[in-house]
Amino acid sequence: MPGAKVVAVLGDPGYAEFESRLPEVEAAARAFGWRLVVQRAFTESEFEPAFKHFEQSGTDALLVSGSPLFTSLRQSLVALAARYKMPAIYDVRNLVAAGGLISYSSSLNGAYRQAAVYAGRILKGEKPSDLPVLQATTFQLSINLKTAKALGLTVPPALLARADEVIE
Repeated sequence: MPGAKVVAVLGDPGYAEFESRLPEVEAAARAFGWRLVVQRAFTESEFEPAFKHFEQSGTDALLVSGSPLFTSLRQSLVALAARYKMPAIYDVRNLVAAGGLISYSSSLNGAYRQAAVYAGRILKGEKPSDLPVLQATTFQLSINLKTAKALGLTVPPALLARADEVIE
């Protein structure tokens, strides 16, 4: 979000990866000169109070952290972001398909493909402990232009050109 001064993060305290990555998010916010507002939601009933807090804090943009809970309750999260007119980025494209603005994540298809390759290697006799740990090498950027329009945002052409998926 060009000109953003206050960026919010919604995290699931029940998902360990959120807490372990929060220092990186805080460091990025400092580097960009953003004030960071962090709210944790362990249940769906905590979503609405978090969004109210974001609104009261003058939030310009929202990062919804990855979480199985958030993915399973994506309709509620996307609806709240729309109701509060809050541009949000998510960790998986399912939330963009549900009406979210944008997502950037490793490719799930690529991860499943790699898992299948590993399963094949193990079935052929390789020891799992001998297989290298891999990191994602393919990422997917998804943008929902209908949501951007509803928020009054113009997505830069350069960003659209880089998107793997544009929902209109």
